[in-house]
Amino acid sequence: MKNKVVIVTGVPGVGGTTLTQKAIEKLEKEGIHYQLVNFGTVMFEVAKSENLVENRDQLRKLDPDTQKRIQKMAGRKIAEMAMKGPVIVDTHSTVRTPKGYLAGLPKWVLDELNPDIIVLVETTGDEILMRRLGDTSRNRDLETTKSIEEHQFMNRCAAMAYGVLTGATVKIIKNRDKLLDDAVEELVSVLK
Repeated sequence: MKNKVVIVTGVPGVGGTTLTQKAIEKLEKEGIHYQLVNFGTVMFEVAKSENLVENRDQLRKLDPDTQKRIQKMAGRKIAEMAMKGPVIVDTHSTVRTPKGYLAGLPKWVLDELNPDIIVLVETTGDEILMRRLGDTSRNRDLETTKSIEEHQFMNRCAAMAYGVLTGATVKIIKNRDKLLDDAVEELVSVLK
């Protein structure tokens, strides 16, 4: 029997991964165990096992049919993990590309994952911009507050579409500066 599958997503710099890790730590203390997986990492592992890539950046360069097959296999692998226990999938709802927004969870991935809950982590465009500017460990494209807010809007639209396709609920959690503990509590209550 499949256990709970929760997708946590947000624009780069919103703090979704940190928020999720802290919520998992808190749940562990209560005896509730989730496995956290990054969808891109699982895709990379699948592609590498077939000798298609040597690093994650090469995933983008695979032909579309191969990418689709690898995405589907990664979704299936995560669904198999959910047979053993609850899973949180850290991924992107949408990806901004030079040609427009790309769905992070196309139908063939959703069919495999069959998520129960989709969590969107958000904050203001100003806060995300300041976090990105302060993070020297990453090489991110510089965006305006307006473009960040547009990306968050597109994530909301995509998440609702994913919910329509799967029956998953969609929860928006605000991860405001200096209020991480509040966001953690909210995510913990969703995951229980």
